[in-house]
Amino acid sequence: MPDAVPWWWGCSPPPDAIRVRVDGRAAYHRRMSPVLVAACLLCVAYLLGSLSGSLLLGRLRGVDVRTMGSSNAGGTNAFRTQGLRFALGVVLIDVGKGALAAWLALRFAPAIAWPAAALAVVGHVWPVWHGFRGGKGAATAVGALLVLWPLAVPLLLGVWLLVLVATGYVGLSTVLATASLPLWAWLFDAGASRLAFSVALALFLAFTHRGNLQRLWHGTESRFERARLLRRRGARA
Repeated sequence: MPDAVPWWWGCSPPPDAIRVRVDGRAAYHRRMSPVLVAACLLCVAYLLGSLSGSLLLGRLRGVDVRTMGSSNAGGTNAFRTQGLRFALGVVLIDVGKGALAAWLALRFAPAIAWPAAALAVVGHVWPVWHGFRGGKGAATAVGALLVLWPLAVPLLLGVWLLVLVATGYVGLSTVLATASLPLWAWLFDAGASRLAFSVALALFLAFTHRGNLQRLWHGTESRFERARLLRRRGARA
């Protein structure tokens, strides 16, 4: 049967058809298969995640942050090598793409919203557009959480800030903040999907930050001394 079937053909429309107007006359269009919709949305989520903020903005400036600093395409390395304004743009893009991927899935196929969020994070880490060398996934994950679990974001940022002002280590702050996510999911009885995503995200970000953890173990990890507010207060006292 064609995609658009005029009513005057005298045949009954398929059960998955919707009534539309074609040249002023009634016709029916088949709905897209839910499986195909889900597959397309998962692909879109990964491709959106592959749009790296630091690499896109870096092309406008004529730089590749992967050749500088820690060689990572994330917001922290962008800040260290290109400054605050550049880093803010990077974070906005990386958070935004995670939020968009999650929103599209939630809007058109809610059952695959969390897998879509996960694929957006994977796309950020291994971007097809940039030779599979991307960032570490934290900002993109925050964007997805803003759509799918907004309550978790202030809790996540609270832990991140607390560890940062205490230690000055951004990587450690990110790992411990995401490690706390399963605890929040359990305490607030957030459901199996949120708990599963929290556990997977905590393990995945520990993996993407494994270099930071190794340098921390050997005492060679760099830190933001200006962020260590607790040490400043102790020194003044």
